[in-house]
Amino acid sequence: MSLLLDTHAFLWWLDGDPQLSLRARVAIAEPATQVFVSAASAWEITAKARKGKLPGATAVAADVLVAIRSQRFSPLDISVEDAQRSGALTGDHADPFDRMLIAQALRRGLGLVSNERLFDEYGVERIW
Repeated sequence: MSLLLDTHAFLWWLDGDPQLSLRARVAIAEPATQVFVSAASAWEITAKARKGKLPGATAVAADVLVAIRSQRFSPLDISVEDAQRSGALTGDHADPFDRMLIAQALRRGLGLVSNERLFDEYGVERIW
């Protein structure tokens, strides 16, 4: 199985936060699972930490790639195809970070670990 973590899922995993569902924790911890963290999440963490919206994530924001690799997760770059698919998604969901994660999950056939039920409207396999 291959998974893409939503930004909150990644941060909750790092913090051992119980808000991360048991099903998500089990799926992420499964040795055969390949786990990805998008460049969109790095962008979101860094931007929100800078603005004071994620005060608990300043250490992660200082080096997101190290945080990703410390968990043996894989970084997922944003391609032109991802950007085009994200921009073309229908629906009212305006969050650009979420739209990119949806596009990346759909394009690559990844399960998306997120508590965002709105993602279900886009046909992603949401793990929660």
